[in-house]
Amino acid sequence: MKGKLIAIEGCDGSGLSTQTKMLCEWLRSKGKEVLQTKEPTENFIGKTIRSVLRKEITTDQKTLQLLFCADRAHHLESEIIPALEQNKIVVTDRYIMSTIAFGSLNEDAEWLKKLNEKFRKPDLTIIIDVPEDISINRIKSSRPKIELFEEKEKLKKIRENYKTLSKEFPNVILVDGTKPPEEVFNLIKSAVESNL
Repeated sequence: MKGKLIAIEGCDGSGLSTQTKMLCEWLRSKGKEVLQTKEPTENFIGKTIRSVLRKEITTDQKTLQLLFCADRAHHLESEIIPALEQNKIVVTDRYIMSTIAFGSLNEDAEWLKKLNEKFRKPDLTIIIDVPEDISINRIKSSRPKIELFEEKEKLKKIRENYKTLSKEFPNVILVDGTKPPEEVFNLIKSAVESNL
């Protein structure tokens, strides 16, 4: 497989969508073929997950984590792997690390790691690190409803989980997300240039 897989990770409100978009635009300006994608996806499983996160439907946490894995399996098969085989750079807004960082609030982290161990690992994971207070303020200013994991104590724990995972997983860069978007992007750009 010739392409590269970059995962952009972090708590809600850390600027993942903004930075994913900026990175893809920059890579395209360098003449690279890029697939910009995200999880949960827009397919039928991803839409079910989004309904759970918005609290429109309810399910237990174990089922939710299995849905995330099913969505990822479909995402890989239908989008990511075909793009990598075409020598594209795939940039995904959330991937395996999100499942473990968020999911281990309620489920065993080792079980979540086991569920995800057969999935294609990223060539580079960039975690945008933002304190929970900033995350909450950004979330409240950008949308009217708070989703399932968007509470201060939960975000604090998720942030800690990401920091722990950054030491366990290979090819992970932690970036300070409190800076202005252009400065954050410059850090991400440097990480991509140095590691791919």
